[in-house]
Parts: sequence; C-alpha cells; structure tokens
Amino acid sequence: MCGIVGIVGKSNVNQALYDALTVLQHRGQDAAGIVTSHDGRLFLRKDNGLVRDVFQQRHMQRLVGSIGIGHVRYPTAGSSTSAEAQPFYVNSPYGITLAHNGNLTNVEQLAKEIYESDLRHVNTNSDSEVLLNVFAHELAVRGKLQPTEEDVFAAVSHVHSRCVGGYAVVAMITGYGIVGFRDPHGIRPVVFGQRHTDEGVEYMIASESVALDVLGFTLIRDLAPGEAVYITEGGQLFTKQCAEAPTLQPCIFEHVYLARPDSIIDGISVYKARLRMGEKLADKIMRERPEHDIDVVIPIPDTSRTAALELANRLGVKFREGFVKNRYIGRTFIMPGQAARKKSVRQKLNAIELEFRGKNVMLVDDSIVRGTTCKQIIQMAREAGAKNVYFCSAAPAVRYPNVYGIDMPSVHELIAHNRTTEQVAELIGADWLVYQDLPDLIDSVGGGKIKIDHFDCAVFNGEYVTGDIDAAYLDRIEQARNDLAKVKNQAVSAIIDLYNN
Repeated sequence: MCGIVGIVGKSNVNQALYDALTVLQHRGQDAAGIVTSHDGRLFLRKDNGLVRDVFQQRHMQRLVGSIGIGHVRYPTAGSSTSAEAQPFYVNSPYGITLAHNGNLTNVEQLAKEIYESDLRHVNTNSDSEVLLNVFAHELAVRGKLQPTEEDVFAAVSHVHSRCVGGYAVVAMITGYGIVGFRDPHGIRPVVFGQRHTDEGVEYMIASESVALDVLGFTLIRDLAPGEAVYITEGGQLFTKQCAEAPTLQPCIFEHVYLARPDSIIDGISVYKARLRMGEKLADKIMRERPEHDIDVVIPIPDTSRTAALELANRLGVKFREGFVKNRYIGRTFIMPGQAARKKSVRQKLNAIELEFRGKNVMLVDDSIVRGTTCKQIIQMAREAGAKNVYFCSAAPAVRYPNVYGIDMPSVHELIAHNRTTEQVAELIGADWLVYQDLPDLIDSVGGGKIKIDHFDCAVFNGEYVTGDIDAAYLDRIEQARNDLAKVKNQAVSAIIDLYNN
C-alpha cells in the first residue's frame, strides 16, 4: 500500500504535491518523496518518515518546476531503508523518475531479464525499481530522440506483457511529460483530473480521488485496467488502452480498510460501501442472534466508524465513541514485530470508562489480521468495566497472505488461518465474534449504482486474480520475510549491545 501523485501545472507544483501527499499519508507512513523538473533538470527530495518530517522549507524551495511526481510508502516485502524511498530514477532514456503502488509477483524473473537481456543495473531490492527499468528499456528500444504519446503507450503495453502483479504507476519523462498507468486487472486504484487556472488547465494523477478534491481538481475518471494516460509538459492529455485483455478485478480491501471514506474508487463511494457493510453485519447478527443483549456499539477508530454507525442504526442500539485515539501513532498492522505493535496499541487508544462500565459492548473493527490489536482492545474494554465484550469484523476472516502490495505476506501471522470463528474469538478474548460473509462484502462494495462483478478477494478466499501464485511462491515470500526479520532483529540487538557496553 502506497500513495502516488503526479501534477502537470502552469506554475511551481511543489506545494500542490506536498499537499496531495499529506492527504494520501494514510497509504504510507514509512517514507515520502517528491521530484520536480524545470528546464530539463530534476530536483529530488526523499527520505524515511512522514511527509511533514521529510520536507522542510529548505527542501521545498529547491523543488522548483511546473511538473512533478510524489510518493508515500510503507514497506511490503522489501526493506525499510531510505535507499528504497521513491521516486526512483534512471538516466536512460531521457531521464525517467517513477513512483509505484503495488507489488510485482514475477520480480525475480524480471530482475534477471533486466540484467541479462536489457543490460541494466538495479541498485535496490525494490520491485518498483525493477518496474522502472522495464519501462525505461521498452521506451529506449523505440529509438526516438523525442518520444511521442504513441511511443509512451507502446512502452506501457510492453510493460503489461512483461510485468505480473498489482501496480498503479506514475512516471515523469524529463522534458516531455507525465504518464500514469494501471495493471491489466486494475488491482490498485488510480484516478486523474483537472482544474482550470488563470494560466490554463492543470492535470493531476493520484491514487485516490480525495487528493484531487482537496486541491480543487475535478475528477475526470479512474484509469481503466491496463489503460495509460500521458500528459505532456505543455498540457496535452492522451489516453489509450495498452493491455490485450484487461478485466476489472480491483482489490476489495481498499474499501474495507486502505482508502479514505471520502474517496471514490472505480465509481464506488468508499463511504457508502462501508455503510452497506454495517447493514449486512446487522442483518447477520439478527439472523444468528435475534435475542442479542447488545447495549452499545463502539467503533475501533477510525476506519470502522462508518460501518459501526450503520450497524447500530440497523440494530436499534446506541452508538457511542468509547475510545479516544492518539493521532500521532502510526497504523499498527504496518509496524514490524509484535512487541512494537503491543506497545503501540496502548499508546494509540484510551478507553472512556463511562461508555463501558456495566454494559454489554459490541466492538466493531474493519478487519482482523494478526489479532494482536483487537485482543488488547478487548482487554481494555474489560478493564474499563464492560460486562460482556462482543466483536464484529466488517470484513470476512483474513486467512491468506496478500501478494499485491499489502503487508500481509506471512500466513502464520494471520490469526484466522486454519482456525474457526470460535477459536479466533477465544484467542482474542471476545465473548462472541461475528465476521462479515464474503458474498455480503462483495455485494456491499459492488452492489451500488456501479456494478463490479469480480474483485480481488485473495486474502479471504485464497484466489489470486493474476493466476501465477502457488504454494512455492507463498513459501518464498514468507521465507524472505522471515530472513528480513532476522536481519532486523540482529541489527537491533547489535545496537542494544553497543549501547549497553
């Protein structure tokens, strides 16, 4: 999960890129980067940290130019060093910078091809750098001194034929323009829009529509699966379908957790989808526990609030805010290591005892991944005096790893893997637990005015839409994650030992 943005403006775009990244900060809190172009020169600033920490006034003053791209990142299978902060850059051809949201599933094969056939060198373990070099190579073989929109679209077409996985990309070709494209399954989201200024029309590409809204851009539409948009420095806009057999199968977890509720993805309101999730959950509770004794419904801030509100309305039960959130603590399932997550939850949330004392409480969360967070929250509810604590997940049980850009690669870290609902309830300490049914989730997201028949639901059903994921692949990424964790733990231990000595 990352956030991408690209702007072709009529004046300096540094502030607009910064503002867009702050709006997309929920998509990545590990690193941030901006690159701009002016008179054929590139100006880059990237580092680990939040947007507000990476960019100081002195950095912003140097980011000159009316065209640029930006990125916020959290790590998936790669490391979290500043060397892997994006955008990435290659100087041939033209000078290309690229930012990427998603994950390539054939990155090992691609890295070998890049070295042996394309004669290119990759400096990091990031699949984003691999994707950049594939795109750069395919543009270079066109052999044009000045690339046209057809050259750009041909390069994207070849990227689609070589790269497998989920990816939404924005790239800047120095001196020529910005290109955005989406994988042939449309797994990761990307939209584009425009705004009118006194100097002319400006264009923006972003992961979510909310970034356009906040900056005063009007949403034109989502990019279709396999489609590319190319905007020249002069402000000409071109689009083309670049995949042979595109099919829309977007990641349903975007609507469950990743996206902001005020975003529109593939024509679907995230907010309305989450309202429908609450309705479906309430209906399931009424079917399975018609004589329930729920006194109050309390959301676990923030992404579950919309579903919890509608669930309470449907059940005719009081809705209350029972937890106060410290907004300066990052998302816990992103954090490495159980110890860090356990410490973080207590710092992140504090219970309002008034809403728990002597009551049967229904806690609502968007999903249950590792179970570490909800277990502690249930314990906090009991300590605040709750008589009984019930738990509701707006998503089905997460039983399988994600391979398209969400940090869920290790199946053994998923609490629901090979466990029943009752077993999970016991492990997290809930008196009873309700999961959303997958057909109800699909209907909640795809059952509005915009009909989508197929979603990537792999984390729930183990069916990977790219068709290339097998047990051997899952074993490799789990081993890679374990090896990376060992290296990190050894490094931390070494630092502690050095400090103690």
